[in-house]
Amino acid sequence: MEIFSSIPFYILTFLAVYVQVFFLVTFLENKNKITIRKEKIKLLNYPAVTVIVPCWNEETTINRTVQSLLDINYPKDKLNIFLIDDGSTDNTWNELQKFKDVENVTILKKENGGKHTALNLGLLHTKTDFVGCLDADSFADSESLVRLMSYFENNEKVMAVAPSIIVENAKSIIQKAQKAEYHMSVYIKKMLGLIGAIHVTPGPLTIFRKKVFEDLGPYRSAHNTEDMEIAYRMQRHHYKIEQCNDAYVYTNTPPTVRKLFRQRLRWIYGFINNTIDYRDILFKKKYGNFSIFTVPSGIISIFAASYLFGRLIYHLADFISSRLIKWNTVGFSIENGTNFDPFFISTNSFIFISIFLYSLIIFSILLGHRMAKGKWGFSINMLYFFTIFSFIAPFWLFKAVYNTLTKRRAPSWR
Repeated sequence: MEIFSSIPFYILTFLAVYVQVFFLVTFLENKNKITIRKEKIKLLNYPAVTVIVPCWNEETTINRTVQSLLDINYPKDKLNIFLIDDGSTDNTWNELQKFKDVENVTILKKENGGKHTALNLGLLHTKTDFVGCLDADSFADSESLVRLMSYFENNEKVMAVAPSIIVENAKSIIQKAQKAEYHMSVYIKKMLGLIGAIHVTPGPLTIFRKKVFEDLGPYRSAHNTEDMEIAYRMQRHHYKIEQCNDAYVYTNTPPTVRKLFRQRLRWIYGFINNTIDYRDILFKKKYGNFSIFTVPSGIISIFAASYLFGRLIYHLADFISSRLIKWNTVGFSIENGTNFDPFFISTNSFIFISIFLYSLIIFSILLGHRMAKGKWGFSINMLYFFTIFSFIAPFWLFKAVYNTLTKRRAPSWR
């Protein structure tokens, strides 16, 4: 029975280690291409860009979001800002009125229909060759747009460029755990960009050539993950997506377990169901690494992390139980409790493989931190990340699978 119970472990750990090693090899092969431009850069040409800001009940953040766009280092006559109130029920519309006299700002209002409908209204009014979105709870770094646009200048085949998203003002332990996760995401997204395999173009300031929407159509509801579906659609049509690691956008993250659970349930549900919608492109070589690597590894990594942590908890509980039995039998003493004999160190392959895998994950967080901050740095946030996400992630995974199997409606934004 022990052999059979170990089979899932060896399969999942091999695949999980493979994914991490693949990312590491990709990094080592391309590390000279990954730069952090600390100085201001100039473009040979500054194309006109439209940034759409969809808003729904964002009265507390919208002012700073818009101000971050107004302060951005890009010619003002080349930047159009569309503020779209998607039927807010709070004071968002009144907050937007503060910008009604700003020359390059357009304010629109519509009945509530979801973020994708607000974006599509903005697309209808867009006259520029480049268009992007900035979520109303995110704030653009002053150099972010010019760095994103530099990727289009260097390659006519690039159809979209995503930024690096950094956690803003992490206060709670939940937010600090996400800060480590987002640092890892900076690294992973850059590696996926290098192999042409990005599967989501995030709402915080991804910039597109407008041709994408002219050719492929507007945003779709897509299980409340429209930024993921458009990336899937682009990959199906072989449209190149890049990731600009030194274009920073700062975002607010869920401060509580409940809000984090709702957000990740929506993300995972969207991932599962968009993958089902585009199942015909999976494991087909003509769709490249997106089809062969990104989507399959996403599912495998989630299951593997959940399974491995479950095994770790089991072994830890078994160790504690054996110690308690020993102390109950022979009594507890400092000598009995702390004597160390290397002969009794477990040489179970599970321990060594788990240590190796988690070491690779820690290294990926450190690399992401370096890409985001320009320097290496350990942080207690990593401990928060491993502890909190290992316990909670299996629950939103199983809930997303359950909702999919029972054909429940897509989770709401809030």
